[in-house]
Amino acid sequence: MSILIKKVRLNGELVDVLIKGNRFDSIGTDVDSSADVVIDGSGKAILPSFHNAHTHAAMTLLRGYADDMDLHTWLADHIWPFEARLTEDDIYWGAKLACLEMIKSGTTFFADMYWHWKGTARAVTDMGMRAALSAAFFDFDDPVRAETMKRQVMDLHAASVAFPDRIQFILGPHAIYTVSSDSLRWLGEYANRHGLLVHLHLSETQKEVEDCLAKHGKRPVEYLHELGLLAPNLILAHAVWMTGKEMELLAGHGVQVVHCPVSNMKLCSGQFDYAAMQAHGVTVALGTDGCSSNNNLDMIEEMKIASLLAKVTSMDPTVFPAQEALDAATVNGARMYGLDAGCIASGKLADCILVDLEHVRMVPNHHLVSNLVYSANSSCVDTTICDGRVLMLGGKVEGEEEILAQVRATLARLNAPREPEGDACS
Repeated sequence: MSILIKKVRLNGELVDVLIKGNRFDSIGTDVDSSADVVIDGSGKAILPSFHNAHTHAAMTLLRGYADDMDLHTWLADHIWPFEARLTEDDIYWGAKLACLEMIKSGTTFFADMYWHWKGTARAVTDMGMRAALSAAFFDFDDPVRAETMKRQVMDLHAASVAFPDRIQFILGPHAIYTVSSDSLRWLGEYANRHGLLVHLHLSETQKEVEDCLAKHGKRPVEYLHELGLLAPNLILAHAVWMTGKEMELLAGHGVQVVHCPVSNMKLCSGQFDYAAMQAHGVTVALGTDGCSSNNNLDMIEEMKIASLLAKVTSMDPTVFPAQEALDAATVNGARMYGLDAGCIASGKLADCILVDLEHVRMVPNHHLVSNLVYSANSSCVDTTICDGRVLMLGGKVEGEEEILAQVRATLARLNAPREPEGDACS
């Protein structure tokens, strides 16, 4: 399969871009080659596609379900009870809806932690995206449940080889307050044995930090250090309540962080200190978190809010400039998950977007990256390409109407009145 994009703007120049297989082959002012698919790039710019480094894809099913409450009430009283009713097929359609939304907003990769791993993996396979998928691991200090969760990890790890190599199996302990010390140690050892990444929520709220101090006598990063989990294969989501000492520990062990500004703001989790993370040398990527706490998967919106939040938090308008925000949404996330992607260059994975330069939000075009970060929204994305395959052209994704219809049917069933529990009578 080959794709030729003619007369598209790259770094201010009009070029032709040839994709062969799943990688960029030739980029030049006049690429003389035939291709299976030819796309007219006139009036468009080619850019790396987005990498959503932390989300819960099938939570599209809970968009708007439980808003305007604190994290712990939101989880325990609303989210977890709803999730307990979800089947693998429900997750499949919720994840397909998430993939559709991400494709339409220029995202080709996401890192996920959720229930029914195979449902999400099936959706990613069908939609042509890339993903790093983990099954949510909770044991609540229950040894019996911990053994069940460990068996699930091993079984799913074995089953993951049947899926395309676009899908990466990773480990997903939910948080230090829902996973025991013994299980965290076991997961760290399992990850090291098998060369896997570990994806963990950490220091998302002040309460989490206070509870960790009360239970373990240490702050969360120090606690993970004691357990032997701090390593380059550890990826932390949120990392809001961090001291300088903790950031030094993260940087010293190569731990990377995913910033989820919209979710943090909506749940009032706290203010992520990007400037301090940068000063300590911690790599930061961006994620949307799930649709129940965002409430969308638009990485363009996430870039803008991340940049603005960093500026007002530091009271310095030069912090987190547009190019750094774009890097955090593209190449940083790609490297974090071991992908040879995130930039437009020969030999790199052919994951990219075409942005409509004639869209009202992109005119005038004094500075493309500035426009993309501070002015654009998802409607500016015209074409999305992943792994050498066109997933969206002219703003349309094949099969999107069926996905919307199936999700509506799924939610109609989930929201239908349930029969009262009790003994059946004749």
